[in-house]
Amino acid sequence: MLRSLPLTRKISKCTASRYLSISQVLREETATSPNLGTVASPRKPIGGFRGGLIGFLFGFSLASAFAAYHLLDEYKAASAALQTSVEELRTSTEKVSAHVRRIEAVEKDLKALSQRSASQDDLARVRAELKKVYDGLHIEFLDLRSHVWGMQQDLHSLAKKEATSIRV
Repeated sequence: MLRSLPLTRKISKCTASRYLSISQVLREETATSPNLGTVASPRKPIGGFRGGLIGFLFGFSLASAFAAYHLLDEYKAASAALQTSVEELRTSTEKVSAHVRRIEAVEKDLKALSQRSASQDDLARVRAELKKVYDGLHIEFLDLRSHVWGMQQDLHSLAKKEATSIRV
């Protein structure tokens, strides 16, 4: 039995209750019963308002799906462009960081060289000391030269005296 509803009728004494069923037995039983006519189900005509509303909803949902598809496509394109610009920004940031590191290294080397190199005052002082040493050596050279010249004169005068005297 697929479906059954108890339908109690007192038609005769032999059948106390009958079940309304869609089983094969019941269909055969109703086929033998006299045809009383079919009840026509009331058809509701699709009116202009109801058809317009359904058409509007169908069109609106179709347009919404189309707009959502294009919006998602635009979102993907914008996201890809943003990702590309982020990657370009990252590479340029790395380049700038590398340049900054090089500049810092050059500044460090420059600072070390400036600490080891002589300033203008140091150079002027060393120049003055070198001039004093040179002047002192020149004076000593002239003193030595005058001393050697004096020795030459003495030697020359002695040589003349001995040359004029006769030795026997």
